[in-house]
Amino acid sequence: MEWFVKAYLKAALAWLAAGVTVGVAMAAHPAWTVYRPAHMHMVLLGFVTMMIYGVAYHVIPRFVGFALYSRRAAGWQWWMANVGLALMVAGFALRADGLSAGTPVLTTGGVIAAAGAYTFVYVIWRTIDGPAGLRAAARMSAEASARRSRLPVA
Repeated sequence: MEWFVKAYLKAALAWLAAGVTVGVAMAAHPAWTVYRPAHMHMVLLGFVTMMIYGVAYHVIPRFVGFALYSRRAAGWQWWMANVGLALMVAGFALRADGLSAGTPVLTTGGVIAAAGAYTFVYVIWRTIDGPAGLRAAARMSAEASARRSRLPVA
Protein backbone atom coordinates (compact mmCIF):
# COMPACT_ATOMS: atom_id res chain seq x y z
CA MET A 1 0.00 0.00 0.00
CA GLU A 2 1.34 3.43 -0.96
CA TRP A 3 2.43 5.73 1.88
CA PHE A 4 -0.16 8.36 0.94
CA VAL A 5 -2.99 5.81 1.01
CA LYS A 6 -2.06 4.88 4.59
CA ALA A 7 -1.68 8.58 5.42
CA TYR A 8 -5.20 9.31 4.13
CA LEU A 9 -6.72 6.42 6.08
CA LYS A 10 -4.95 7.46 9.28
CA ALA A 11 -5.85 11.12 8.74
CA ALA A 12 -9.49 10.08 8.26
CA LEU A 13 -9.43 8.26 11.59
CA ALA A 14 -7.76 11.21 13.33
CA TRP A 15 -10.33 13.64 11.92
CA LEU A 16 -13.14 11.31 13.00
CA ALA A 17 -11.78 11.21 16.55
CA ALA A 18 -11.43 15.00 16.61
CA GLY A 19 -14.90 15.53 15.16
CA VAL A 20 -16.52 13.13 17.60
CA THR A 21 -14.72 14.85 20.47
CA VAL A 22 -16.07 18.25 19.41
CA GLY A 23 -19.53 16.68 18.97
CA VAL A 24 -19.50 15.24 22.49
CA ALA A 25 -18.26 18.58 23.85
CA MET A 26 -21.15 20.36 22.13
CA ALA A 27 -23.60 17.87 23.60
CA ALA A 28 -22.18 18.40 27.08
CA HIS A 29 -22.03 22.19 26.74
CA PRO A 30 -24.84 23.46 24.49
CA ALA A 31 -23.26 26.92 24.28
CA TRP A 32 -20.43 25.31 22.30
CA THR A 33 -22.75 24.58 19.39
CA VAL A 34 -21.21 27.70 17.85
CA TYR A 35 -18.44 25.28 16.82
CA ARG A 36 -20.85 23.20 14.72
CA PRO A 37 -19.31 24.27 11.37
CA ALA A 38 -15.88 23.15 12.58
CA HIS A 39 -17.38 19.86 13.83
CA MET A 40 -19.18 19.24 10.53
CA HIS A 41 -16.06 19.90 8.46
CA MET A 42 -13.97 17.65 10.68
CA VAL A 43 -16.40 14.79 10.13
CA LEU A 44 -17.41 15.39 6.50
CA LEU A 45 -14.22 16.69 4.93
CA GLY A 46 -11.94 15.16 7.51
CA PHE A 47 -13.31 11.67 7.95
CA VAL A 48 -15.53 11.01 4.94
CA THR A 49 -13.53 12.77 2.24
CA MET A 50 -10.10 11.64 3.46
CA MET A 51 -11.37 8.06 3.60
CA ILE A 52 -12.70 8.40 0.05
CA TYR A 53 -9.38 9.85 -1.14
CA GLY A 54 -7.40 7.02 0.45
CA VAL A 55 -9.64 4.21 -0.76
CA ALA A 56 -9.92 5.72 -4.27
CA TYR A 57 -6.14 6.07 -4.62
CA HIS A 58 -5.83 2.42 -3.66
CA VAL A 59 -8.64 0.84 -5.68
CA ILE A 60 -9.16 2.96 -8.82
CA PRO A 61 -5.81 2.01 -10.39
CA ARG A 62 -6.62 -1.65 -9.74
CA PHE A 63 -10.13 -1.32 -11.19
CA VAL A 64 -8.98 0.34 -14.42
CA GLY A 65 -5.74 -1.64 -14.79
CA PHE A 66 -3.49 1.43 -15.07
CA ALA A 67 -0.91 2.81 -12.67
CA LEU A 68 -1.86 5.92 -10.71
CA TYR A 69 -1.23 8.92 -12.96
CA SER A 70 0.99 10.74 -10.43
CA ARG A 71 2.10 9.40 -7.07
CA ARG A 72 3.83 12.72 -6.44
CA ALA A 73 0.63 14.72 -6.98
CA ALA A 74 -1.26 12.30 -4.70
CA GLY A 75 1.30 12.92 -1.97
CA TRP A 76 1.09 16.69 -2.36
CA GLN A 77 -2.68 16.44 -2.36
CA TRP A 78 -2.57 14.82 1.09
CA TRP A 79 -0.79 17.89 2.43
CA MET A 80 -3.16 20.30 0.69
CA ALA A 81 -6.27 18.49 1.92
CA ASN A 82 -5.13 18.23 5.53
CA VAL A 83 -3.47 21.64 5.93
CA GLY A 84 -6.43 23.26 4.18
CA LEU A 85 -8.91 21.52 6.45
CA ALA A 86 -6.92 22.34 9.59
CA LEU A 87 -6.95 26.02 8.61
CA MET A 88 -10.66 25.84 7.86
CA VAL A 89 -11.40 24.33 11.27
CA ALA A 90 -9.25 26.99 12.95
CA GLY A 91 -10.99 29.70 10.94
CA PHE A 92 -14.45 28.43 11.92
CA ALA A 93 -13.38 28.35 15.58
CA LEU A 94 -11.93 31.86 15.41
CA ARG A 95 -15.11 33.15 13.81
CA ALA A 96 -17.23 31.48 16.48
CA ASP A 97 -15.14 33.29 19.08
CA GLY A 98 -15.81 36.58 17.28
CA LEU A 99 -12.24 37.13 16.10
CA SER A 100 -11.79 38.93 12.79
CA ALA A 101 -8.83 36.72 11.86
CA GLY A 102 -11.28 33.85 11.37
CA THR A 103 -12.40 34.84 7.89
CA PRO A 104 -8.96 35.10 6.24
CA VAL A 105 -7.82 31.88 7.95
CA LEU A 106 -10.99 30.11 6.82
CA THR A 107 -10.66 31.46 3.28
CA THR A 108 -7.01 30.45 3.00
CA GLY A 109 -7.83 26.97 4.25
CA GLY A 110 -10.75 26.68 1.87
CA VAL A 111 -8.62 27.64 -1.12
CA ILE A 112 -5.90 25.14 -0.15
CA ALA A 113 -8.43 22.35 0.47
CA ALA A 114 -10.14 23.13 -2.84
CA ALA A 115 -6.79 22.96 -4.64
CA GLY A 116 -6.35 19.53 -3.07
CA ALA A 117 -9.78 18.41 -4.26
CA TYR A 118 -9.06 19.63 -7.80
CA THR A 119 -5.74 17.77 -7.72
CA PHE A 120 -7.58 14.59 -6.71
CA VAL A 121 -10.05 14.98 -9.57
CA TYR A 122 -7.22 15.52 -12.07
CA VAL A 123 -5.12 12.56 -10.87
CA ILE A 124 -8.04 10.13 -10.75
CA TRP A 125 -9.40 11.33 -14.11
CA ARG A 126 -6.03 10.83 -15.79
CA THR A 127 -5.65 7.44 -14.09
CA ILE A 128 -9.02 6.31 -15.45
CA ASP A 129 -8.03 7.46 -18.95
CA GLY A 130 -4.74 5.56 -18.75
CA PRO A 131 -1.35 6.52 -20.19
CA ALA A 132 -1.31 8.77 -23.27
CA GLY A 133 0.37 6.11 -25.41
CA LEU A 134 -2.37 3.61 -24.68
CA ARG A 135 -5.07 6.19 -25.37
CA ALA A 136 -3.48 6.98 -28.74
CA ALA A 137 -3.14 3.27 -29.61
CA ALA A 138 -6.78 2.64 -28.66
CA ARG A 139 -7.91 5.58 -30.78
CA MET A 140 -5.90 4.38 -33.80
CA SER A 141 -7.26 0.85 -33.36
CA ALA A 142 -10.82 2.15 -33.22
CA GLU A 143 -10.26 4.28 -36.33
CA ALA A 144 -8.76 1.31 -38.21
CA SER A 145 -11.67 -0.88 -37.17
CA ALA A 146 -14.13 1.77 -38.38
CA ARG A 147 -12.33 2.00 -41.74
CA ARG A 148 -12.41 -1.80 -42.15
CA SER A 149 -16.12 -1.95 -41.39
CA ARG A 150 -16.81 0.53 -44.24
CA LEU A 151 -15.04 -1.60 -46.87
CA PRO A 152 -17.35 -3.32 -49.33
CA VAL A 153 -17.74 -7.04 -48.80
CA ALA A 154 -16.66 -9.06 -51.86
